Amino acid sequence: MIPVETLDSSSATPLAPIPAAVNPVAAVGSNRIASYILFATAATAPLPFGSRDATTIAFWCIVLGSAAIFSSTSTLGKPQRALLVGIGFIAACYSLVLHEQLSDKPWIASPHSLWAEASQLLGVHLASSVSIAKLEPFYSLGPPLAATLALTLGIVVGSDRVRARQLLFIVGWSGVAYAVYGILSTLLEPTMILWREKRAGIGNVTGTFINKNTAATYFGSCAAIWLLLLSERIRERLPRGPRQWKHFSHIFMTKLHKKEVFAFLAFLSCFMALLMTGSRAGVVVSMVTFVAAFILFFQNDLPKGNGLAWMIVGATGVALLLLQVLGGHVNQRFDTQSLSDEGRLEGYRSTFHMISDHPWFGTGLGSFAWSFPSYRSAEISLFGIWNRAHSTPLELTAELGIPLAVIIGLAWILVLTLLARAVRHRRRDRIIPLIALSVAVIGLVHSMLDFSLQVTGYAIVAFAVVGVGLGQSFRSSKDKIGGTPAEAKNDQVIA
Repeated sequence: MIPVETLDSSSATPLAPIPAAVNPVAAVGSNRIASYILFATAATAPLPFGSRDATTIAFWCIVLGSAAIFSSTSTLGKPQRALLVGIGFIAACYSLVLHEQLSDKPWIASPHSLWAEASQLLGVHLASSVSIAKLEPFYSLGPPLAATLALTLGIVVGSDRVRARQLLFIVGWSGVAYAVYGILSTLLEPTMILWREKRAGIGNVTGTFINKNTAATYFGSCAAIWLLLLSERIRERLPRGPRQWKHFSHIFMTKLHKKEVFAFLAFLSCFMALLMTGSRAGVVVSMVTFVAAFILFFQNDLPKGNGLAWMIVGATGVALLLLQVLGGHVNQRFDTQSLSDEGRLEGYRSTFHMISDHPWFGTGLGSFAWSFPSYRSAEISLFGIWNRAHSTPLELTAELGIPLAVIIGLAWILVLTLLARAVRHRRRDRIIPLIALSVAVIGLVHSMLDFSLQVTGYAIVAFAVVGVGLGQSFRSSKDKIGGTPAEAKNDQVIA
């Protein structure tokens, strides 16, 4: 039997899932079926055009719901169970708002005034509704339900450190596959996505996604995973004790190990696909996250003195150099359109007017495309249809109301806080919450300017990764059973 003391983060192999035999307690896990279903879903959710059509979304909800049935919470610690209770509370709040929007006789909310006006004009009685599009909240429930199930399963499955690492590698390698496909398809057949004609973003890499901005968020998240896995391999080769800059340079001057080369090539594939999307926000947010995550990972290994300052300057310089040399499409868009589009800012102002008119229960989940035309600013070009607010928080507030949007916002602040505390205090497998924090930041910040987290194919991946990060932010019962007292103490997140 392999001693438990060999199970620290330095002995784990980051380029292949840790064998279950390494941890006898983890090998007995009762969530094997749920884990396999979650792994398969996270790997294939981006494949069918980002899983945007209703049939595909319903399929993923059924699949993830089946995984939830096979899952067990017996191995979870109290913090993980508290997180599940919190998810249940948000689901209950969501259900209350949906009841008000779908019911002919809501308990609290007032029906949308449009129904009374339509009844008067037509001369017939129409059943009123809080939602401007009757029953649309029910048909639009799929994406948030799939994301919630992925987050829940991520926490349950991710409480096992073996399963958590396996999910990260599966997401990482599937991202490499989609990146290679996206690059090759753009070079060989730029007008096609799989078997369909590409109608937008021709000349830009979109992978299997329809929208290049969503593709940029996905490839940026996968690149962040590989950057940190590569950093873990580099850190393992550093000598113990006080470190100096020559120790870092020595690694690159000597022969690199095969696993380090694979990790670098995987990162490069995802990074090249990211740049070739031509997404300004996606590239900038991802690059800033790369620099921050890299510094956080090595902050305790830096030489004393001005080591941190030099690391920040060096990492930022490398990022800017790569953007200048490799990011031709992105630089061109910066030159022509700066950081934002004027029409998008006017769209945000129009959405604020929607929110002010319907602050409590919104206009109905999924109803933005029907509500926005009456608020559309005259400053916005008549070209195109605004079926999205291009800001997930604003659209969420407009459709569901301020109270629920505030609850969801506070929940995300709590998630980011827990992940950040785990990154700071956890010793073993610290890389898992750091990866989850990086993916969460990329997804959230970009969704403030677009709608990446509203695309099910990306949301399932992001929420699953965040879930395993939360699962590894605390000790589980397996840690208590299978670890030594010293390891248990090191794994505890200090309050």
